[in-house]
Amino acid sequence: MTTTRIDPAGLTGRPCALTASLQLIGDRWALLAIREVMLGNHRFRQIARNTGAPTDRLSARLKDLVAAGVLERRPLPDESRHEGYHLTEAGRDLTGVVRELLRWGDRWAVTSQPMRIMHHEHEFEPRTACAACGETVDQSELRTEVIAPGWDAAGPVA
Repeated sequence: MTTTRIDPAGLTGRPCALTASLQLIGDRWALLAIREVMLGNHRFRQIARNTGAPTDRLSARLKDLVAAGVLERRPLPDESRHEGYHLTEAGRDLTGVVRELLRWGDRWAVTSQPMRIMHHEHEFEPRTACAACGETVDQSELRTEVIAPGWDAAGPVA
């Protein structure tokens, strides 16, 4: 299965992979559905119950995520006449993003931490390292280089 690709030059506003990503998975119900599938809930009724999404909206979002190549439908192992939703390679690549949103939410959005991500017998504490040099990355060391034609960090170049 291939994922949907968007030409950044055709986007409204700044050509950016974030804008394209949000067009595919930025909807609240889409991200919550991805979370549920990550947690091992593959049945529509489980996803609907655990997200609180209206079933018509959830159905549309799941269909969009399948069309975008983020999820796929496969027979359920315990009930082969029904299909469940499963992450594709592109969907599995989103797990780090969802974990970071959970971490950010724990710090800034909720009064108390409602769930934890565990690694062995301890809470998982992510650390970003550069794949090229192996160094732990301090956010202050990063910079963005705008390479889209006609744009710089401030916006469109006149």
